[in-house]
Amino acid sequence: MLNPVHKLKFAAVFLALTIGRSQELIQNGSFEGYPAVVVSTPRLQFTIMKQGSTLASVTLTDDPEKLSPLWNPMRMARELGRRAAYDGGAGHFVCVDGFGSPSTEEKAAGLPFHGEAHTEMFAVHSARQGSSAVVTLTATLPITQEKFTRTFRITDGENVIHVDSDLESLLGFDRPINWAEHATIGSPFLEPGVTVVDVSGSRSHTRPYISVDGGDVQRRLKSDQDFRWPLAPGLNGATVDLRRTPMNPHFLDHAATLTDPDRKLEWVTAINPAKRLILGYVFRRADYPWVQYWGFYPPTQKMARGMEFSTQPFDLPRREVVTTGTMFDTPLYRWLPAKSSVKTRFLLFYAHVPNGFTKVDDIKVEKGQILIVDHALKEPLALVSAEGL
Repeated sequence: MLNPVHKLKFAAVFLALTIGRSQELIQNGSFEGYPAVVVSTPRLQFTIMKQGSTLASVTLTDDPEKLSPLWNPMRMARELGRRAAYDGGAGHFVCVDGFGSPSTEEKAAGLPFHGEAHTEMFAVHSARQGSSAVVTLTATLPITQEKFTRTFRITDGENVIHVDSDLESLLGFDRPINWAEHATIGSPFLEPGVTVVDVSGSRSHTRPYISVDGGDVQRRLKSDQDFRWPLAPGLNGATVDLRRTPMNPHFLDHAATLTDPDRKLEWVTAINPAKRLILGYVFRRADYPWVQYWGFYPPTQKMARGMEFSTQPFDLPRREVVTTGTMFDTPLYRWLPAKSSVKTRFLLFYAHVPNGFTKVDDIKVEKGQILIVDHALKEPLALVSAEGL
């Protein structure tokens, strides 16, 4: 039996070890020279930028290559001998609220093209909660008069990051909002002829455009056309399989897919079968009914591919989105109530896949697991996820 003095000493040592472990798992750091928070767990390590609450990197702890699937434009620019500046756009960043353009009132008011949140510096609070690491970031958006809060949570032993967001209106009237989760993969995870993207949707549309010639990259999809994912109409008359990364990069693609109206939970994934890695998202259809796909495939092979899930199919100005109203009988925006908030949650997972795992046919969240199904294999890939959606 420990006497009271020994009990106090034991408690002090335990507290010191716990605090030390918490500090070790959640640390202030940097990414490409910019302030960030680094979270390390037995399965994953990920980095969150303090500007924009941007998820800049995620790697597997047991991966000797430490390959992040997320787009890093700063590294790519540096490797091409160009200026490597960070403007809030990298990896997975949030586009809240609205999109601007040189001809819109949003641009005249100073609203950045991808919304305001990714340009702001966020206040950060981090802590250990039981076996979970939790990072909460908060910023006030002065132009749109909104408060945005994002919380990242991961439990020890899991390959799953839970992301909760809250967008609060500081104004006294209801208004339409645009919200896109700008999830973007990049090279070298994004590999010509290798990496594939799957999504829980079918009904799709190519983005309207005027110019085919984009310099080093060329449009290859017909403008303003309906199709069923993943087979899109090509300019040359052939069908383009959008789930596959082109073998000979010099293309620019842009299309949108309506997620499955018969599902409550939707998903989008990217697999590199050669490296046996999968990145995926699961989200509620009520929050994000659209997946916006864009592919930037230059000859330099410094490629990026958006797999954005959002309230609208394309990154268009708010006025145009509200005026259009719907596509495929589905709204292109959602409402933010006066002096109130809307909340969203999505799950992000990053994991190894077994040999022969080349396609996602379905994803289910049940009984504390995420089940990722490739019908060509007998058993689904099962990832532990104590929290669901």
